[in-house]
Amino acid sequence: MLEVSRTAFYARRNAIPGPRAARDTELSEPIGGLHRTSRGTYGAPRIHAALRREGEPCGRRRVTRLMRTLGLQGQHRRRRQITTIPAPDAGGRPDLIGRDFQPDPDGIDTRWCGDITYIATDEGWLYLATVIDIASRRVIGWATADHLRADLDADALRNAWHDRRPLGSVIFHPDRGCQYLSTAYARLADRFGIRLSVGRRGQCWDNAVAESFFATIKGDLLDNHRWPTRAAARTAIFDYIESWYNLHRLHSSLGYRSPAEFEAIATG
Repeated sequence: MLEVSRTAFYARRNAIPGPRAARDTELSEPIGGLHRTSRGTYGAPRIHAALRREGEPCGRRRVTRLMRTLGLQGQHRRRRQITTIPAPDAGGRPDLIGRDFQPDPDGIDTRWCGDITYIATDEGWLYLATVIDIASRRVIGWATADHLRADLDADALRNAWHDRRPLGSVIFHPDRGCQYLSTAYARLADRFGIRLSVGRRGQCWDNAVAESFFATIKGDLLDNHRWPTRAAARTAIFDYIESWYNLHRLHSSLGYRSPAEFEAIATG
């Protein structure tokens, strides 16, 4: 009467899962594992990309549905406050980037960018300055301090230079903060043979790669914990950048590769 086959009736009565349910169960474990490996930061797009890299064919909608069933979600970015103290005059410094932030295997160590952000701790503000390779998205230099003096930015640039030792000319593109436009900073860049660039005033998109990194580290880490000391925050930043972000975090702009993997492929 109900047009139900004998096989379907007994399968339902004996609670035998169908192929779809069995596949869902099979995928749930690697999805949960990848979410834990990402320190709880990956959402469905990166989980889906990571599964495909591991040879697990599945649809992105299925990953989204299973993550919802498992109670898993990625970290969401919060709106970022403006921290730049603009210099009244950029001294005629040109914009040598022109919003061209496309990854480029042949452009590693030719164009860098950087910026400053701050982290609230129980001891007061901790400031973080970065230098990022535009071609590979790798954080190649960074420094922290309890102040916003030019020493902070200079330390980040020195660290980048000593770590990478570029053979050719390099453009460094920060924002219009007064630290970056100081005479002392210009002298340091000249000593390293670095050409300084600057975007337009009030245009965050002119330094989009640096802004994106701060949104990522805040969404993944800094906004999700209380930091009792500056030292605790700095240790967490070190672990995030050096052990996770540069080596393992998948970037959609890099074809869902990590910066280290992208550079390894580019250098053969």
